[in-house]
Amino acid sequence: MFLHHTVESAPEGSRPLMASTAAHFGRLPDSVALMAESPEMLEGFLHASGLFERSTLDPLAREVVVMVIAARNDCRVCLSLHTGRLRGLGAEAGLITALRTGTPPAEERLAALWTFTNRVLETAGEVPDEELAGFLAAGYTTRNALEVVLGIGTYTMSTLANRMVRA
Repeated sequence: MFLHHTVESAPEGSRPLMASTAAHFGRLPDSVALMAESPEMLEGFLHASGLFERSTLDPLAREVVVMVIAARNDCRVCLSLHTGRLRGLGAEAGLITALRTGTPPAEERLAALWTFTNRVLETAGEVPDEELAGFLAAGYTTRNALEVVLGIGTYTMSTLANRMVRA
């Protein structure tokens, strides 16, 4: 149903976004080619993703948040793509397996992030004070807590779109 756009076939508003994404990755990811049907969706995701990448969460922590969403929403393309990113960060096989299967990581600090991310989702953001305190005690900050929400929003948008377009 959804067209696999090229830069030439995409709606005008998606073309520069697709070109810059292709230049960044060295190729045009299928998910971008499919999301390009809506320039607003594509721009929204790319902008939010850029903001999340600039957050104070370290790259491994960001990938934990992304993988919680990918596993929870069973986004196969996201699980594959972010498994590759985890490998590129030097993540251990055990961590990758845990994240792909929706189980907490063995490493205590990442487990606290995994648990907190899931609790934000389960409580629609109304995480009990003692659970927020546990997240902070693991070395995270209140800024990081809000950055988790940014990551959840960004990658919920992505996983739902990817599933809809059959990426």
